[in-house]
Amino acid sequence: MTEPKTSLVQILRAPFFSSILAPLLVGALIGAIIHGSVAWLGLALILVMGLGLHAATNVYNDIYDTLQGTDRINLHRNDFSGGSGLLVQHPELLPRMYRVARVSLLVALTAAVVLVLLLPNPLRPYLIGLYALAAFFSKYYTAAPIKLASRGLGEISVWFAFGPMAVLAGALSQQATFHPYVVAAMPLTGLSTASILWMGQMIDLPADAAAGKRGMVARLGSGVARYGFVVIHLLLVTGITALAWRLQPAGWIILIALLPYPLLFRRAWRTVHLYHDQPAELKAAAGLNVQMHLLFSLLIVVALALVLILNT
Repeated sequence: MTEPKTSLVQILRAPFFSSILAPLLVGALIGAIIHGSVAWLGLALILVMGLGLHAATNVYNDIYDTLQGTDRINLHRNDFSGGSGLLVQHPELLPRMYRVARVSLLVALTAAVVLVLLLPNPLRPYLIGLYALAAFFSKYYTAAPIKLASRGLGEISVWFAFGPMAVLAGALSQQATFHPYVVAAMPLTGLSTASILWMGQMIDLPADAAAGKRGMVARLGSGVARYGFVVIHLLLVTGITALAWRLQPAGWIILIALLPYPLLFRRAWRTVHLYHDQPAELKAAAGLNVQMHLLFSLLIVVALALVLILNT
């Protein structure tokens, strides 16, 4: 069978790269704020490393969700949850997708090795550990025998990978580690990304249950999980406020990252609250939540860049 003409952008699910770009840039900008200047080569290398790892994660998730049956039985796949569905439509793509995932890990490893050589010795173990853990998550979020997403650990690992890990990686590119500014920023972007996963699992609950994929949403049930959606965003708002306080006197600029909430949150929550057990209705709320994520990601990066400019 001839392999279909499928773009690399589709296979990598590149539109979701904002989830890794934002925390890496947040960490790097905070590192630059600490030191007063940007290490551009370090920034470029950490972006390549992060994008490679995220690309591998996206592809492996599609592969193993399809092989384990989740994507095959998902009747509510959409732009915000349920995977790409490429392998369901074109199973002949499987060898190519394995190659793409492995090459992505290799590209990330190459960038990581170069960056490790540029870092001072005391900082090298941190970056090596972050790469190793991220590579582990990229495959075993869904792959057997670990299958973190099926053990109620998927949400935690996503928060950790796209929050503390990625922000710290960005900071390391600027030779910063656990400075109070970095620590204050660590949870934020992971919470934003976890909110997308949380909403996606509410939509995918019937398919996940049929396939035996028991994430935290499945364990709680949609009636309780709808309040988890609020808790995630409440933590995010609290964290943004705390970071703004930490970064004084110019830190007040960070509060512009809260703009998505008066614009979009009320409508999203109303749908989640009323239709928590109706996947078709939840798709509208998922779209609003992704808009909130994208706007938040853009605004926090812009705000930190302004803080850096004002501080130099």
